[in-house]
Amino acid sequence: MARRSAAGRPDMALSGLRVLELAGLAPAPLCGMILADFGASVVRVDRAPRSAVATDVQGRGKRSLALDLKRPPGAAALRRLCCGADVLIEPFRHGVMEKLGLGPEVLLRENPRLIYARLTGFGQTGKYAKSAGHDINYLALSGVLSKLGRKCENPYAPVNLLADFAGGGVLCAMGILIALYERTRSGKGQIIDASMVEGIAYISSFLWKSQNLGLWNRPRGENLLDSGAPFYETYKTSDGKFMAVGAIEPQFYEQLIKG
Repeated sequence: MARRSAAGRPDMALSGLRVLELAGLAPAPLCGMILADFGASVVRVDRAPRSAVATDVQGRGKRSLALDLKRPPGAAALRRLCCGADVLIEPFRHGVMEKLGLGPEVLLRENPRLIYARLTGFGQTGKYAKSAGHDINYLALSGVLSKLGRKCENPYAPVNLLADFAGGGVLCAMGILIALYERTRSGKGQIIDASMVEGIAYISSFLWKSQNLGLWNRPRGENLLDSGAPFYETYKTSDGKFMAVGAIEPQFYEQLIKG
């Protein structure tokens, strides 16, 4: 994913891209880290005084500064930074940035090329837009949580990997890259509305599209890939550890049975 410059130094695909990441939890830091990993210059804007997210474990490749956006000098500083930025990653709840005078209508007017990426649980519209939530709530409302778990047990969320990181951070990064590509033709920035509920529904669309194929047409825990089949399962071993078995094809299942 890297080419060499004339001087022989690695030249990453996103080298020269200037990104501002407003400090948040989980999905936004991952989004910023993905862009930094591929060469973007990412500055994380922490709250002043610095909050717990200043110790973010996804800060690889980023620089940071602290601003109090609730005070006019801090808000003005962010506006100046956005004038020279390509991307702003904004993880706050609905309406927060507008109250600070930092909404997209302001920042895009001052920098029409800016990609303003809004990353929230429920998006900017709809009855849940102003509600708080966490990964498990977004997973439930997307419908995907109903598919996760064993037969006769409660549905379970696979920690916070699906909504926060897959449906949130990864898809937001993809949206930013698509918007940057479009900007090469139009010369204009745009607003990215990354909703984790919609993101995880999109990531998991295979579940619904494959029901008629017989893969997910039975209740939870009785299907091919959700512990309903003996050849796609985890088994406890004699040493107290576990073994993952994925022997879907008949010839591999036969080998499994033979040991």
